[in-house]
Amino acid sequence: MNAPAPLSMPRALPAQHRDLLMRIGREAAFPMGARLFEEGGRAARFWIVRTGTVDLDMRVPGRRPVVIESLGHNELVGWSWLYPPHTWHLGAEAASPLRAYEFDATAVRALCQADPAFGRSVARWVGGVVAHRLQAARTRLLDLYAPYGSGGTR
Repeated sequence: MNAPAPLSMPRALPAQHRDLLMRIGREAAFPMGARLFEEGGRAARFWIVRTGTVDLDMRVPGRRPVVIESLGHNELVGWSWLYPPHTWHLGAEAASPLRAYEFDATAVRALCQADPAFGRSVARWVGGVVAHRLQAARTRLLDLYAPYGSGGTR
């Protein structure tokens, strides 16, 4: 669950696209325990972690939310902003004091539309993150609820 994501922003985007994205970001800070977003809510922004950690969680009826994955330095928090209907599929909470770069989703989608090469880079990056998160969610849910866990070693 705490292994580094293979698609952290500096490795996933070419330098010119990373620089373009960072020009429209702003610094944000959240105290430990702050909710960045709730499952089912409108996905209007996203973040790249500078310092601290964020837990992604999923509601489970009759139980507390289950932590699916913990994210850290240079990792993308939130991907639902890119794909319609732009609603969060998970929730997110600052697991420690958090400093991050925050991005307005509408502005980034407009930039993707205006610059197709940038849009392809962002789509590949975010698509890779989605694939990684789905696998992490599957493994975590199997560990929690399957009779023999995921079968993998931890």
